[in-house]
Amino acid sequence: MLKVTNLRKEFETVIAVDGVSLQVQRGELFGLLGPNGAGKTTTIRTILNVIQPDSGEITFDGRSFTPETWNIIGYLPEERGLYRKSKIINTILYFAALKGISAKEAKPLAQQWLERFELSDAAHRKVEELSKGNQQKIQLICALIHRPQLLILDEPFSGLDPVNQILLKDILMELRTQNIAIVFSTHQMEQVEKLCDNICLINKGREVLGGALSEIKKNYGTNSVHLEFDGDGSFLKDIGFIKRADVYQNYAELELTDIGKSNQLLATLNGKLALRKFEIVEPSLNSIFINVVGMPVEPRQLIPSLPPPLPKPVVSVNTDPRVRKALISMSLASLMCIILIGYQGIQKEPSMSTIGLLVLGVLASIFQYIRTRRNVERDLLKKSLEGDRI
Repeated sequence: MLKVTNLRKEFETVIAVDGVSLQVQRGELFGLLGPNGAGKTTTIRTILNVIQPDSGEITFDGRSFTPETWNIIGYLPEERGLYRKSKIINTILYFAALKGISAKEAKPLAQQWLERFELSDAAHRKVEELSKGNQQKIQLICALIHRPQLLILDEPFSGLDPVNQILLKDILMELRTQNIAIVFSTHQMEQVEKLCDNICLINKGREVLGGALSEIKKNYGTNSVHLEFDGDGSFLKDIGFIKRADVYQNYAELELTDIGKSNQLLATLNGKLALRKFEIVEPSLNSIFINVVGMPVEPRQLIPSLPPPLPKPVVSVNTDPRVRKALISMSLASLMCIILIGYQGIQKEPSMSTIGLLVLGVLASIFQYIRTRRNVERDLLKKSLEGDRI
């Protein structure tokens, strides 16, 4: 069993994860959900030891994670993590070796998985030659090749067509019967409803909803009505006793203020839509997600936002009389130095002390130019800031 207790992770200006706790039993499919920026990926990376938590405890089967534990974890990242120029079979064998599986043992396993995903003929092709969906299949094989006991999948259905989504679903159900703990994070709520026993919904780094999916649906009541129809259902959003309306092309999910209004709703629809289905149902996970999370939010700020950048001076430094005067002095000193050094060079016994004094004079003029320029820049910036305050 994977157990995460009071996990917390802060970055420089953001609390990414704030006291998240969850438990995933062996033989369970667990959904880790949340809007973009909620802290899901940070939670996953902390479990995987990619980043260290600031506080909290993570155990598997009652023991803290060790280097040996990492070898029994399978991970599918949301981003593509394959070597594009490598051959597919070599890529799979490489990832197997990282988990301590020899090439001799991994090669037949790789072939079995390639056949399962209908890619056996592509074993010696380069990864970059595959479509995005087929690259996703290779990543899945890399996550499964070592027979993990804990499997963490971040957006596993991404890039897969409906046929391959069914194939992946069947594989996950098989792995579940093998007593493997499976965590998967996704935005596809319908997949979560079909597959998951328990969920954890994170928002702004905190757990806002968690537990058995059946209980969560029950707690949100049965004020939902599912419609399937022909016609234009956009008017449904304007009916007073409808609290929320998710309207699509030919179906809608409505949340009523009172389920007793269902007869009134049916009467309102008469003559406006050609109904094919009218059903009082539990709210979908998608509607619960929207109800709990609402509109997309930014991660909670640990410190106030940084102030806007300082304004640039309106007047150019180069046009300031003080800078121009210092520049002319430096140029004249340099010119005089070159002429006098040249003159000393044609003498039978050139004066090295004179040459040294000339070089020092040039260096002094350069230093004076730099100091003058910095003082002018500071004065202009100060004036600009005073102007803004006025």
